[in-house]
Amino acid sequence: MTRTTTRIIAALAAIGLGAGRAAAQSTEAINPTARSVTEGQLLDALKFGDTIRGRITIPNQSAADLEKPTNKVWMWLNLEVIDWVIIAAVLVTLAVVVIFYLRIGRLEIDKGRSGRTITRFNIFERVMHWTMASSFVVLALSGLNVAIGRYVVQPWLGEAAFGTATHWGKLAHNYLAWPFMLCVVLTFLVWVRHNMPSRLDIAWFKAGGGLLKNGAHPPATKFNAGQKVVFWAVVLGGSAVAVTGLALMFPYLLGSPLQWQAAQVVHALAAAGLIAMTIGHIYIATAGSEGALEAMTTGEVDVNWAEQHHSLWLKEEMAKGTTPRTPPTGATPAE
Repeated sequence: MTRTTTRIIAALAAIGLGAGRAAAQSTEAINPTARSVTEGQLLDALKFGDTIRGRITIPNQSAADLEKPTNKVWMWLNLEVIDWVIIAAVLVTLAVVVIFYLRIGRLEIDKGRSGRTITRFNIFERVMHWTMASSFVVLALSGLNVAIGRYVVQPWLGEAAFGTATHWGKLAHNYLAWPFMLCVVLTFLVWVRHNMPSRLDIAWFKAGGGLLKNGAHPPATKFNAGQKVVFWAVVLGGSAVAVTGLALMFPYLLGSPLQWQAAQVVHALAAAGLIAMTIGHIYIATAGSEGALEAMTTGEVDVNWAEQHHSLWLKEEMAKGTTPRTPPTGATPAE
C-alpha cells in the first residue's frame, strides 16, 4: 500500500468517526419533550402587542401571524363582559319600563280629546322614521342573536334551526344596515334645527318632563328635551354603529387586527345603548302616553295633546295660520 493510499484511508476514517460523533451528539441534544414549552409559557414571555409569526411565501404578510396575546384579552372582553353588558342593558330597561307603567300608568290627555287635529309630521318624515325603525328592529334582533343567541335561542330552537336562522339574520343585518344608515343621515338633516339645546330643556328636566302622574307639563317646541336626547342618541349612536359596522364588513378599511377588535367592541356597546334607548322610546310612544303614536301613524295629533306636550310648537303653528281640522264623523283616532 502506497503512502498516498494510506493517507486517503486515514482521512476517510477520520471523517467517518467525526460524523459518527456529531450524529451521536446531535441525537443526544434533541429532546423535544424536555426542551419544549407550553403555550402558556410562550404567551407569558411575549409582551402585550407582540405576535408569533411563521414564514410564508405569499404577498399578504399578515397571513403569517399565528398567535397574538391581545386576542386573549379581546375574547375575554367579548364573551365575558360585552355579552353581559348587552343582556343587562335589555333586562334593566325592560324592568324600568314595567315598574314605571305599574307605578305611574298611562299618561292621559288632561283635557280629553278636543276632536280637532293638527299635522305634526308629514309623509316624508313618517316614511323616514318607520324605515329607520323597522330596519333597526331587524338589526337589533339579528345582532342580539349573534351576541347572546347561543345562550337564549339555541337551547330551545336546536342547533340546525339556530344555524339557519343566524345565517339569514346575518344577511339581513348586512343589507338592512344601508337603509338604516341612510335614514340616520336624513334624520339629522331634517330635524337637527329642531333639536338644538336651549334653556327650555333645563326646565323640562327639572319638571321631569311631565311624565309623573298629574305632573306639570313644561312648555316645549316641536321636540322636548327628552326627544332631543333620543335624537342625538340616534344620530351619534347610529353613526358609531354605522362606521364600525362598515369597518367590520370591509376589514381592509382598517389596518390591523387590533383595530378590527376595537371596532367590534364599539359596535356592540353602541348598539346595546341604542337598543335600551329604543325600548324606552317605544314604551313612551305607545302604552306610556295617550295620543303620542298618532303623530307617526296618521301624522295628526289632537290639539289638546299638542297643547299639553308641545305648547310652544302649537302656538308657532297657529301663528303661521295653520288651522286645526275636525276628523270625519265616525273616524277613530289611531292609538
